Amino acid sequence: MEKTSVSQTRMTEGSIGGRIISFAVPLFIGNLFQQLYNTADALIVGRLLGNDALAAVSATGTLIFLMISFFEGIAVGAGVVISRYFGAKESEKMQLAIHTNIAFNLVVSVLLTLVGTTLTPAILRLMGTPEGVMDLSVDYIRIYFAGSLSLVMYNVLRSIMQAVGDSRHPLIYLVVSSLLNILLDLLFIGVFKTGVGGAALATVISQFVSVFLCLGRLMTTKEDYRISVKKIGFNKAMLKLIIKYGLPSGLQNSVIAIANVVVQSNINSFGKMAVSGCGAYSKIEGFAFLPITSFNIALTTFVGQNLGAKEYDRARKGAKFGIICTLLISELIGIAIFLLAPYLISAFTSEPEAIQFGVDKARICSLFFCLLAATHGFSAVLRGAGKAVVPMIAMLSFWCVIRVCFIKIMVPVFHSINVVNWVYPLTWCLSTIFLIIYYIKADWLHAFKRAEMER
Repeated sequence: MEKTSVSQTRMTEGSIGGRIISFAVPLFIGNLFQQLYNTADALIVGRLLGNDALAAVSATGTLIFLMISFFEGIAVGAGVVISRYFGAKESEKMQLAIHTNIAFNLVVSVLLTLVGTTLTPAILRLMGTPEGVMDLSVDYIRIYFAGSLSLVMYNVLRSIMQAVGDSRHPLIYLVVSSLLNILLDLLFIGVFKTGVGGAALATVISQFVSVFLCLGRLMTTKEDYRISVKKIGFNKAMLKLIIKYGLPSGLQNSVIAIANVVVQSNINSFGKMAVSGCGAYSKIEGFAFLPITSFNIALTTFVGQNLGAKEYDRARKGAKFGIICTLLISELIGIAIFLLAPYLISAFTSEPEAIQFGVDKARICSLFFCLLAATHGFSAVLRGAGKAVVPMIAMLSFWCVIRVCFIKIMVPVFHSINVVNWVYPLTWCLSTIFLIIYYIKADWLHAFKRAEMER
């Protein structure tokens, strides 16, 4: 048997459950620390600068996701391509995919910086951001997007390591950068009194540290996925393949983000207490869903590697195992949040009205986490199989069109924020039903094989 490096995991061999879990656990711990970036901002900003500052940071979250989500989707597509060639042991093609992906995202970083720093104030106004927090929101987001290079390139470099089964090194780098982020938050806000801009600057600096650590690892490794500066450039055929698998995820993320902007604008209409309360819940939900996110990344990598190696039965069994695990874990987490909601929300804000807004949203959404997990789980499997268009159709139809239409029709009628809260379980249910039907009926296992025959 071929020897596998301790820094990578060939998911085409060994125990199915063991491979998925051993890959997902470091991802979970790493994602936990990554979530600390925004949560540390919210906790420290809320406690040291007050509720207005917390509302300002919360109001920018949806817009930040809108700006970077498209390119994160492209990174997902690149990861599928890389894992496919890694599983098939086609090193030359894997090298082309890696270096084309880096070149593409270097260009993306420049564009994102320009767009993010110039257009976001106008977009925040279109979102109906409360005037009382507008200036603070603009200060935060401009600094955030000035560091777009760090945000984009970290995700790219991490996706390369994850595609070859290395979840250990990204974990180490995230721990280092997350702890640094917290220390810088306390220094900039508590000591230097830099306000919300200091929180954004702390995040950017910490992300750059992650980028340098990832680069150091990938440029010095002796494995066949090593990065060489001289090789960074565009390969037309590989760029086309990356975009083919990544564009659906990118478009899906962007359109969902636009829909979430509509949702956020409706939350904004209920005032800054609603913004801060719902923003606090969003931070909690982000933590709660980390195990599911980790399993989903592991599923995409597992399916991509095994289909690349033509291990079809193994890919099918791994998909089933991963989806069942995500359903069970997500529902247990949802029950815990339902019971502990008042205590969790009060960690972010001491305003009783804001706490009530957060608790109301938690009590409506948390028990339906199994539906959210199911949608993401089936989507992860299909993306790993190169069928990213199908999850895109599901998300755009239910999480965007139906979600926005429901809110636009029902909020003016009832003018209750609970209408906004209930739209999430409703659309999670619809997308899950759609994806289950496709998963059962379609031959997703042989998608890569058919694609090769068509080329």
